[in-house]
Amino acid sequence: MKKITIAIDGFSSTGKSTLAKQLAKELEYVYVDTGAMYRAVAYFAMQNGFIGADFFNKEALIESLPKIQLEFKFNSDLGFAEMYLNGENVEKQIRTIEVSNFVSKVAEVSQVRAKLVEQQQEMGTNKALVMDGRDIGTVVFPNAELKIFMTASPETRAQRRFDELQQKGDNVSYEEVLKNVVERDYIDTHREDSPLVIADDAIEIDNSYLNKEEQFAAVLELVNDVVKTA
Repeated sequence: MKKITIAIDGFSSTGKSTLAKQLAKELEYVYVDTGAMYRAVAYFAMQNGFIGADFFNKEALIESLPKIQLEFKFNSDLGFAEMYLNGENVEKQIRTIEVSNFVSKVAEVSQVRAKLVEQQQEMGTNKALVMDGRDIGTVVFPNAELKIFMTASPETRAQRRFDELQQKGDNVSYEEVLKNVVERDYIDTHREDSPLVIADDAIEIDNSYLNKEEQFAAVLELVNDVVKTA
């Protein structure tokens, strides 16, 4: 069966990663969570005092980019690859609301995007890849055989994210999560470098009222249709 590249873009908390993991497992493809890469850089910036509630030293982060080594390592117990920053497993640390508050600002920096996009394109040279993010179908893999763009209402996404954080034991309010979702949407869609937009040939899926099983079945059907005609 022909191997293809599947690009999944969309707003935050639309379940892009969950869908991408499901597809990669079903198809036996490589899965790359680009959001984790940007989160790791944001976490690095936080740890080194480059970013905070009322400041962002972009120049210091840019100068430190050569010191940032990112790597995905597969965890057989979990069934997916975890994010490592300079040899340290930071999968748990990068999923906090604190990192979420800064990740879109870090992702605005052109030098950060250039570094990560180059790495992402190298990962996809052999196809058989599912990658999710904000600019996969428009910048990273503009020639991907299948492009999906996922969306849902801000309120729906905030509730999903809130429930997820609550299950992890994070002490956050729904209002705080909704504010974060709305702010990230604005930054992601208004940044100068590679803003979040729907590729002309992407298939848009509003999953506000779809469960994970329904969504997966619909997208898997799209994959099979593309593979047959590719």
